[in-house]
Amino acid sequence: MSGNRTFTMIKPDAVESGHIGNILVMICKVGFKIVAMKYTRLSKEKAGEFYAVHKERPFYGELVDFMSRGPIVVAILEKSNAVEDFRTLIGATNPANAAPGTIRSLYAKNVGENAVHGSDSDENAAIEGSFHFAGTEMFS
Repeated sequence: MSGNRTFTMIKPDAVESGHIGNILVMICKVGFKIVAMKYTRLSKEKAGEFYAVHKERPFYGELVDFMSRGPIVVAILEKSNAVEDFRTLIGATNPANAAPGTIRSLYAKNVGENAVHGSDSDENAAIEGSFHFAGTEMFS
């Protein structure tokens, strides 16, 4: 059974380009409720912790540098079938392959600077949300 909450992050490239408002409007227009949100910045250490699953991959260092270069917006979103519906809204990781009208087709620069993160499973949504909203019960 799919859950009703997911985690998202508006990445530094989209924040720097002034797309926070447009992305949040798109999220709300398709029926997501924002239940928690904050504007923050990851240190290199925290970015490394968040992306530890990719530590052995060749792009890890570049990813950590990118994610710690500027502010981000993190949020917990609520809607039936949240993870799958949000993944549809954001589009493919590579914006060249993203469906027209998706967040990444509109606001991503390239596969590395792809505007937003969306959890890929209910389990990861809980882990990622807890990382950024420690001490809260967002997924219980």
